[in-house]
Amino acid sequence: MARETITLQIPEMLYQRLLNTAHAQRRPIEEVIVHALQVGSPPEWNDVPEEFQADLAALDKLDDNSLWQIVRNFKTADEMERYNYLLELNSSGNITETEQLELIELRHKADSFMLCKAQAAVLLRWRGHHVPTP
Repeated sequence: MARETITLQIPEMLYQRLLNTAHAQRRPIEEVIVHALQVGSPPEWNDVPEEFQADLAALDKLDDNSLWQIVRNFKTADEMERYNYLLELNSSGNITETEQLELIELRHKADSFMLCKAQAAVLLRWRGHHVPTP
C-alpha cells in the first residue's frame, strides 16, 4: 500500500489523547493516528458532568489489561444493600440528615463507577477488542 506524508496541526488535547493511547498500547503514535483516521478518534468524555471528567480522562492512559479490570469490576452485595436501604429510607421520608449525606456520597460514587466502566468498555472497543454487552 502506498503511503503519503502530510503535515497536520491538531489541537494539543487531541494530540495528548492519541499519545496517551499510543503509550498505553505500546504502539507508535503514527500507527495510532492512522487507526484513528480509519475508525474515528478515541471516544469523548467531555459530555459528562465536569466532576467526572478527570477520572474519565485518566482512563485514556491505561493499558488494555487495566481497562479490562475496570470493565469486569462489580459493586459488592454489601455496598448495594446499603445503597438500596438508603434509597428506601429516602423514598419513605424516614431518612436522617446524616443518611442523606451518605446517600449523596454513595450516589456520586455509583455514578462515577458506572461512567468509568462504560468509558473503559468504549475505549477497549475503540482499541479493537470485542467487549460483550451485559
